[in-house]
Amino acid sequence: MSDVTRILSQIESGQRQAPEELLPLVYDELRKLASARMANERTDHTLQATALVHEAYLQLVDVDQLQSWDSRGHFFAAAAEAMRRILINNAVRRSRPKHGGDRKRVDLEHSITLENSSDDELLALNEALDALSESDPESAEVVKLKYFAGCSIAEIAEMLSTSPRSIDRRWAYARAWLHQKLGR
Repeated sequence: MSDVTRILSQIESGQRQAPEELLPLVYDELRKLASARMANERTDHTLQATALVHEAYLQLVDVDQLQSWDSRGHFFAAAAEAMRRILINNAVRRSRPKHGGDRKRVDLEHSITLENSSDDELLALNEALDALSESDPESAEVVKLKYFAGCSIAEIAEMLSTSPRSIDRRWAYARAWLHQKLGR
């Protein structure tokens, strides 16, 4: 009888220290299994392989909800199934309107650019920038320095005599405001 099978039997009989003994023996294999599962997921997935291993492991060795393991292979098959269920539940949750539904993540840093912009796009950006200037002149100034002068956050902070963090916040706000206003 292997150590894993012996410890699985101890878990089944309710020994509370057994799950702690099992994890070091199976962690590497579970991590490989989780990495293989995550390789087929989206690149911007919020769940990492390590978190997937930990969630699945907690489900598998819950002493309050005893499960019977016939063998080491049975345990790993159950681990694969637990990982599948976790990923499916995560996907179902993400697809709900409350969690963004079918919305796609947009990188605001690159959504508003001057490169290859048509005259119409440039005029729309100018009009939106004028509107931003009326409601938040400081953020509009950050946009002008960032987009038109090509300055970094640190350079803008120095020019405007404020902290880089403050400029970063204004920059994030301005990008979101312009993105919404320009409808991109």
